[in-house]
Amino acid sequence: MSDPAQSAIQEAVNSNDVLLFMKGTPTFPQCGFSSVVVQVLDYLGVDYQSVNVLEDHDVREGIKTFSQWPTIPQLYVKGEFVGGCDIVKEMFESGELRSFMADKGISLEAA
Repeated sequence: MSDPAQSAIQEAVNSNDVLLFMKGTPTFPQCGFSSVVVQVLDYLGVDYQSVNVLEDHDVREGIKTFSQWPTIPQLYVKGEFVGGCDIVKEMFESGELRSFMADKGISLEAA
């Protein structure tokens, strides 16, 4: 990859078991959709890292190309793109997200 933003995104995805590209930070989400995904991950007790796309325009645009997904937030687990807010929320409500995380070897600390 010659594009520095794409390379940085790939590196971040590869080096974090659970990574959330979001607007804002987990303690101060700056969009409702990012906030929902943070709440789900926190509820499940998932240890995750985040990238604030508002801090870097190239990453903000580049992540959409990287995943072929037009919206933010975007959740990655063990290098695999899981989805955005709606998908994460649906997976959580159905119980699928908990088993998906467990299958990937991600420890959950919540009840």
